Amino acid sequence: MTVLAGRPSYDPLERHRLYLLHREERGSLVVERVGSAAFSRHRMRGRLANYLSYLALAVPRALCIGTDVVLAMTDPPVAGIAGAMVARIRRKPFIYNIRDLYPEMAVAAGLVRPSGWVGVWERLHRWALRHADRVIVLGEDMRERVIAKGIEPGRVVVVRDGAPPQGREVPPGHPVTEEIRCGYPFVLLHAGNIGFYGAWDTLVGAARLLDGEGVGVIFVGDGAARPWVEALANGCGRVRLLPYRPPDEVPYVLAAGDIHVVTVRRGLEGVVVPSKLYTVLAAGRPVLAVAPEGSDVVRIVRRYGCGFVTDPDDPSSVADAVRMAMRSPHVLESMTARAKEAAREFAQGLELERFVQIVEGVRSEGREGKEQKERRSRGAGGRRGRGAEGQRSGGAEEEGAEGQRSQGAGRTVRSEE
Repeated sequence: MTVLAGRPSYDPLERHRLYLLHREERGSLVVERVGSAAFSRHRMRGRLANYLSYLALAVPRALCIGTDVVLAMTDPPVAGIAGAMVARIRRKPFIYNIRDLYPEMAVAAGLVRPSGWVGVWERLHRWALRHADRVIVLGEDMRERVIAKGIEPGRVVVVRDGAPPQGREVPPGHPVTEEIRCGYPFVLLHAGNIGFYGAWDTLVGAARLLDGEGVGVIFVGDGAARPWVEALANGCGRVRLLPYRPPDEVPYVLAAGDIHVVTVRRGLEGVVVPSKLYTVLAAGRPVLAVAPEGSDVVRIVRRYGCGFVTDPDDPSSVADAVRMAMRSPHVLESMTARAKEAAREFAQGLELERFVQIVEGVRSEGREGKEQKERRSRGAGGRRGRGAEGQRSGGAEEEGAEGQRSQGAGRTVRSEE
C-alpha cells in the first residue's frame, strides 16, 4: 500500500522540514509525502494554501504510482474529486472515504459563502460520488445524506472509526486526572478538537446556568473554534480551557470527566460525525449528546442507553441533564456498563476488518472486470478472424464457379452458400 500525503499541518507537535518529496517505508506500507505548504489551519488562507499546494504536487505523483485501487479521503476537501479524476485517467477502481461532507461543511462553518463556485464544487463532488465503486462514510446520518444526492444505496457503506479497547482501569486520584478536574465536584468534559461543528454557545450557556452548583465545564484540546469559545466563556468561572496532553496521558484525561460531551450543531448532522464518541465509550464514560435527533451520536446513545440526549439549541436542556446526572450516581454507573458494551461493537479492530473487506472486494471486482474485458476483446478478435476466413473461402468458391462458367460454354453453375 502507498499513502500519498502532504507535510503535517494538523498536529502542532509534528512539523517537517521543507522538501519536494519524502518517502518512508514501514513494513509493507509506503508513505510518500509531497512538499505541500504547512500553514496553520486556523486561518482560511493558510488552509487554502495547504490544500492547493498538496493537490498541485500530489496529482502528478499519483498518476505515476502503480496501483490496483485508488482511495481518496476528504482532507483536503477536494481530494476526492482529484482521486476520482486519477482513477478515471488510469482506469482503476475508486473508493471514496468521506470524513466530512463538503462543500456543506465549509459553508456551515462559515469558511465559504454560498456562491456560484460553491455550486460548481458541489457538482464536481457529486460527479466523484457517482464514479466511486464504493463510498465509505462514518455514520448512518452521513449515509442518508450521500444517498439523497442520488447515489445508489448499495454502493454507500458505513465504517466507523471505532476505538481500541482501553487496557487497564485508571485508578482514582491520579495526578493528571485531578489536575484536569480543577477541583470541581462534578466535571462535564470535552476532550479533543474544538472545531466549527460544535454547539459551543449552548455548552457555555449551560455552564452559566449551572453557576454555583459545583459543576465545571472543562475543555481539553485545541481547534479552529477555540478562540470563539474563549470569547463566549469570558467572565464565566465554570469554564476552563486546557491544552492537549501527551498521548500516554489520554486515559487519565478521559477518567477526569463524570460525563463526556459529544456535540454536533443543528444542521450538521450527517455532514460531520464526531469519532471521539468511540474513545469515550471505550473508556466506559457516560455520554452527554448535545446534538440533533437523527444524528449518529444520538442514535447510538439512545440505542445503548449509555448517556443523555439534549437539544443543541437549548442551554437549559443541557443544564437539566447535568443536574439529573448529579442526582443519580446509580444511573451513571449503569451508563458506564452500557458504554463498555457499545464499545465492543465498535471496536477499532472490527471496523478495520470491514474496511479491508471493502477494499479487497472492490479490488477483486476490478480484476474480474478487467478479465471480462480481455475475454470480450479476444472473443471479438476471434470473430473478426473467422469472418475474414469465411470471406476468403467464399472468394475461392466464386473464383471456382467463374472458372466453371467459362469452361461450360453457356452452362450456368450456381454457387450455393
